[in-house]
Amino acid sequence: MSIKAKLSLLISIIVMIVLSLNISIYYYSSKAELEENAKQDMITIAKQIGTSLEAAEKSLNYMEDTLGEKLRAAAVAAKSELDPRIDKVSNEQLVSLSRKLGIDHISLWKRTADDIVVLKSSDPEELNLGSKTWDYWYTAYNQLFDHQAVTIPQGQKLPNYWSGPYQYATSDPTHVNKWGNYYDGTTDYMINPYVNAQVFLDYVNNVGTNALIRNLMADNPDIKGITGFDPEFFGKPEILKVKKGQIIHNLDVRAIPFGEYNYEDKNNDVENVKRAMQTGELITSTFYGEGINVMKSFIPLKDGTPYVIGVNFDNGVIKQTLNRQLFLHSVISLCLIVASWLASYFIAGFMIRPLRHILDNVNEIALGNFSSKISIRSKDELGILSSRVNMMADNLETYMGRLRDSAEELRTTKEYLESFVNHTSDAIHVTDLEGRIIQVNHAFESMYGWSSEDVMHRMLLDHIPEDQKQENEEIRKQIERGSSVADYETVRNRKNGESIDVSITISPIRDERERTVAVAEITRNISARKQTEEVIRRSEKLSVIGQLAAGVAHEIRNPLTTLRGFVQLSKQHGKLSESYFDIMLTELDRINFIVSEFLVLAKPQVNQYQLVNIQDILTDMITLLDSHANLINVQFETRFDAEIPMLYGESNQLKQVFLNVIKNGIEAMPEGGTITIEAQHEQPEHVVIIRIIDQGSGISAEDMTRLGEPFFTNKPSGNGLGLMVSQRIIANHKGTMQIISKIGEGTCVEIRLKVANA
Repeated sequence: MSIKAKLSLLISIIVMIVLSLNISIYYYSSKAELEENAKQDMITIAKQIGTSLEAAEKSLNYMEDTLGEKLRAAAVAAKSELDPRIDKVSNEQLVSLSRKLGIDHISLWKRTADDIVVLKSSDPEELNLGSKTWDYWYTAYNQLFDHQAVTIPQGQKLPNYWSGPYQYATSDPTHVNKWGNYYDGTTDYMINPYVNAQVFLDYVNNVGTNALIRNLMADNPDIKGITGFDPEFFGKPEILKVKKGQIIHNLDVRAIPFGEYNYEDKNNDVENVKRAMQTGELITSTFYGEGINVMKSFIPLKDGTPYVIGVNFDNGVIKQTLNRQLFLHSVISLCLIVASWLASYFIAGFMIRPLRHILDNVNEIALGNFSSKISIRSKDELGILSSRVNMMADNLETYMGRLRDSAEELRTTKEYLESFVNHTSDAIHVTDLEGRIIQVNHAFESMYGWSSEDVMHRMLLDHIPEDQKQENEEIRKQIERGSSVADYETVRNRKNGESIDVSITISPIRDERERTVAVAEITRNISARKQTEEVIRRSEKLSVIGQLAAGVAHEIRNPLTTLRGFVQLSKQHGKLSESYFDIMLTELDRINFIVSEFLVLAKPQVNQYQLVNIQDILTDMITLLDSHANLINVQFETRFDAEIPMLYGESNQLKQVFLNVIKNGIEAMPEGGTITIEAQHEQPEHVVIIRIIDQGSGISAEDMTRLGEPFFTNKPSGNGLGLMVSQRIIANHKGTMQIISKIGEGTCVEIRLKVANA
């Protein structure tokens, strides 16, 4: 795909993302706005219903109170015309009196031992009715008969009078009546006039709140239902009564006092009604029923009306509105995307025209035509790029000439390098990371005896002694991590099994990314040098032994004198005590130890590395040199750690090192003094540190720089090889030797040796 197409596509994608974000934001904000508007509409409807309900309640209460006062007046009038004893009053008299007073019927109630019943009535259906099961009605009747003020919250209360709420008649459940109850104590009965109140219910349904609800739902088709909930009774078992074989709902304990309860979600609706009543806030929920998604809102009425208005709104209307808007915006956005793609395509073509000129020129440069130039028409980034391409062409033309010259030099250098590798006396072989040999030179064939055909692409391990293979593997891992090993002295085997001493330098070969891809080993045969070093070491050892001869002779003469004295004593007396023989044996053992140690040092031995106890070696050397030190008044002081681990080394060579160092310390103190010998175990570093400290005159800074040079010495009878040999022995043991000295204070020789298996 061309840059022009990519650029136009990228711009179109950006426009599409921006438009998609805009549509998404608009969709969710519009949805929230529409839902909020729906909630506000439902709150408005609830307020209208509340206002209507309040007015209807006031109107009904006024009408009910007026009717109650009329019934009280009728009861008072009836009392004046009736005999105070109920048995003197007839039902026919009550029928006539009802017509006269303009009421439907009059019943007379008499309190018995366990009930209050109708004994006389103008309505035969009322006769013998009892009130014991009528809840608060029975309570109010008893309070009237007891000349008490009626205290129940329901109904109208006047002096000696109580009128209950509208209710279905027990004698005729098809009628809703309004009753009045009067008793002032002048009669032995309670006067109960009543009238039919159906007209009031018709008013509520046709003119009151229910009529308003019907009108609101007609004007708002999105409203699927309006319900009035009484939180006191909603969600509780309905109070039903059977009157004349009919199931009757008490009018004063209705859970749904007005409206219709549809889209019932009783479990959640009960909880939402309670929450709305408790918090006084709008509570909303969603419900799917009867094929539509409904948003149900529960609005508590305030101003003392204990009702919650439930309004069911068709959520699908919001979704339909949003879908229409989403479709319209999507069509507009698609048109904008197409228009932006076309516009960006032509704009991109205009903008990248200079890039085409640059690309053509770069193609010419790639073909080797460096004389082609770009005409610069602007000073923007493309103009700067054009000037840099022209400069690059000029530089490439110059560099290509130099490169041809360099290639010729490189070819010559490669020939020289190949000549060096094949003609050097050091054996060179290269292995891959898996250990297979990929290159050898002529010196390798001569030194080891294998031809290049024998070892190429093979893992050659036969030249490594068995006890050296583990160490070789660790070195190769170190090389693969990028390190190098120089002048690593070890032993290797030739093809015929002969062992040779070698010094090896091992280096990684890296590619252009600095990754190790192969390992190069340069091997030098140092057998002759090792032999020379061994001769020098033996010569130095014999020199030291010669210098110790006088001290050894003195050390042996002392026990011999003791033995001679005991022998003479035995000759004179013919018998010695047991303790004298013990002393003679001790002196003989001492002579034997000195002579044995002296012979061990003097006798040539085969080098064999094994576990050695450095503390025992130091103790032996102190014992050997003690007589020599006593001649010049030098004492030894030792400071050894409680536990010093074993070392891996050659004890005879280590003895030679300590012999040289301690002897140098003795000779540095011709006036006498103390030589301190310390041995410490350094836990973290896994090394044993041996320090030999004298109190001599010290070494000057000028001489310190030359310590270890062959034949450099300040002693009249020295050969200058002792320190060099000692340093070589410690290096072969993979240790270090450091000399610290101050003029007038003395010298400290610190030797560090690795612990075995560290």
